[in-house]
Amino acid sequence: MSQEKHESPRVAAVFGGASGIGAAIAEALTTAGYAVHVADLTTSPAVDVTDEEAVSGFLEQTREGEGRLDLVVNSAGSSTLGLVTELAVEEFRRVVDVCLTGAFIVLKHAGRLVDNGGSIISLTSLNARQPGTGMAAYCSAKAGLAMLTQVTALELAGRRVRVNAISPGLVPTPLTAPALEIAGIEDDYLANTPLGRAGTPAEIAEAALYLANAAWVTGEVLDINGGAHLMRYPDLHAHVMRAFG
Repeated sequence: MSQEKHESPRVAAVFGGASGIGAAIAEALTTAGYAVHVADLTTSPAVDVTDEEAVSGFLEQTREGEGRLDLVVNSAGSSTLGLVTELAVEEFRRVVDVCLTGAFIVLKHAGRLVDNGGSIISLTSLNARQPGTGMAAYCSAKAGLAMLTQVTALELAGRRVRVNAISPGLVPTPLTAPALEIAGIEDDYLANTPLGRAGTPAEIAEAALYLANAAWVTGEVLDINGGAHLMRYPDLHAHVMRAFG
């Protein structure tokens, strides 16, 4: 009597997966048949991407428990606003620590633990290529992450591990909500987006699914922003000054 062979589901670990874009990616992966493990500051236990022991422990536990690790997504992020001449060094470091150093930590341990032929995806930003007044910390971190993605892609290609990133434009999430509450900011974004609307977390999740399955794509930083990279970035600092003085 023949026996059917049932292959175990692919396994994904999603950092920053409790809300916003990360949650949409986790949901899309689950729908696609992945066994998804979510790490976030709000999960139990909490996982902070700047804590190397927590990151490595989470990935090791996921791989040991499932017997495989096919995909790691890093959607963790933080931001701030302040002119270069006024921004506190501690605040600059905080944002860079989460968005760049934290991403390095995830890439370091994902690169060690993901299966041969697997995939790693980071979330950068339109600000990886487009500067914004008052956004020195965030822009610097995201631009650094874009280059870090390409370097890691080179280094892991020998194991056929593909390393890519997605650079979203305006997507309403808990991270962008405080800015969008300020009068004029959303209108300025949309005026500089050729397709005339914001994106959705689900649309970014579709891109993550594509990159997870794109066997001949690596080192790519994929702009998904309605064409906003073709125009200018809104002056968020000016809007904030008008609103609060």
